[in-house]
Amino acid sequence: MRRRPATHANLSRHLGSSACGHHPRRSRCPHRRGGRHRRPIPAALRLPAPHPPTTPATTHDEEAVDEERLLLATATAYPSSVEHMRWLTPADFTHPLHAGLWQCLTTLTRRSVPVDPVTVLWEAQRRGLLDTGARPRELLDLLDGTAGSPEYWGERILQRSVLWTAHHIGLRIEAFTEDPATTAYQLVAVGSRRALADLSAIRTRWQQATSPAPTSKAARTRATAAPRAGPPRTTAAPTARISR
Repeated sequence: MRRRPATHANLSRHLGSSACGHHPRRSRCPHRRGGRHRRPIPAALRLPAPHPPTTPATTHDEEAVDEERLLLATATAYPSSVEHMRWLTPADFTHPLHAGLWQCLTTLTRRSVPVDPVTVLWEAQRRGLLDTGARPRELLDLLDGTAGSPEYWGERILQRSVLWTAHHIGLRIEAFTEDPATTAYQLVAVGSRRALADLSAIRTRWQQATSPAPTSKAARTRATAAPRAGPPRTTAAPTARISR
């Protein structure tokens, strides 16, 4: 008996049943999981592409490392300035060890504990900073040399952090715009707004660091104020009573 050639309808049904594999029954469609059809996620609900981390780069600049060491040394010698430098955070440092030592300094000053290289070393040991391979003698030498003021070196470190943050935020926004899966809503409301919020936060800290301190009202004394001019005296002076 001769077989009839497959018609166009039979071929269509055969191809439709085997579109997900070579065999219509044994193959499994890549969009199916557990016997259920898995719908693709709409582009509007997808998250943007991952962005670079917002911490300083791991490649340490020699100039930045020297500035951080000078800050730690001068802050140890003049701990009273650390309390007024809340605008500087450990995230602004390029070296993890220096960021940990800055946390030790801020913790000791807020506890009103006497600050010197020995107490800073004790706090660093309590926080586990010596487990990273740092030697106590090296930390004591790092905290010994002083030059300049803590505010000066702190502003230099913060300025470097502001420039680094602005550069990487620009790269993040550029990555969002080049991603074809990113919609206009994601670019404006999700990507750019979050990125610019990080830049606005560090810009506020920079303004706090560089703006002059407000003058207190207690400095204004009344002794320097000129006396107010009043009307001329019209009443006559009392005459002395003559006793008999």
